[in-house]
Amino acid sequence: MSSPDIASIMDNSRELDRLRKDQEEVLVEINKLHKKLQATPEVVEKPGDSSLSRLKSLYIQAKDLSEREVVISNSLVSKLDTFLPSGAPGQQRRKMDDSDQKRRRMKSDSDISRLSPSMRSHIEACLSLKDEQVAARVTSDAEKDEWFVVKVINFDEKTKEFEVLDEEPGDDEEGGVQKKYKLPASCIIPFPKRNDPSGTQEFPAGRNVLAVYPGTTALYKATVISTPRKRKSDEYLLEFDDDEEDGALPQRTVPFHKVVPLPDGHRQ
Repeated sequence: MSSPDIASIMDNSRELDRLRKDQEEVLVEINKLHKKLQATPEVVEKPGDSSLSRLKSLYIQAKDLSEREVVISNSLVSKLDTFLPSGAPGQQRRKMDDSDQKRRRMKSDSDISRLSPSMRSHIEACLSLKDEQVAARVTSDAEKDEWFVVKVINFDEKTKEFEVLDEEPGDDEEGGVQKKYKLPASCIIPFPKRNDPSGTQEFPAGRNVLAVYPGTTALYKATVISTPRKRKSDEYLLEFDDDEEDGALPQRTVPFHKVVPLPDGHRQ
């Protein structure tokens, strides 16, 4: 291997180190913004606030760095392959077979590990939802969105889709069977952890949320009247839209782990 070839390989190695350091710095900034938005979600409603546009910019930067890392890694592998000793034909074949088997065994892990830290964290979070109940938008037409409580069966890392099960039996016209859906991550909202109320974002009074209507597995838009902290309990006091009784909106209690942020552009 000549000196220029070694120098090129070392340049690629240094470039990889720089890219990974840049990714870590971007991830730190993303996590800071996540914590800020979780602690004070109302900040995005203030005039002139740029938190969301800043977050979008950071995600784009993380994606660009990840793609650049893949390009440099592939270039480095190609250069190293060029200078590896060939060995005897039989020996070379065995090495190739062993390498192919190793790649197949490690494919799933490598697919995740080569992603940027932020994207890797997102994929791992999706995988961790298996067997958990989540809020899912199962239908969306020109007039309204319908959200239900479903159980996550699987998350496909290639298609980035969730396979979920509506555990409520269908009506007689549908044969009374449970329905399965394949949905993108944008149609899924994880519920807060039931056993960790202190680590859960609390929505302030007056905030619009999406919540499970008592006695059902359907979620509807509601307004927070009182918070669990103020009520010294694990329940919100909510007023659901279109829930009028005798000319007034009744106030209903809903456990904190059945209340999630209202999605942008929600139609009901």
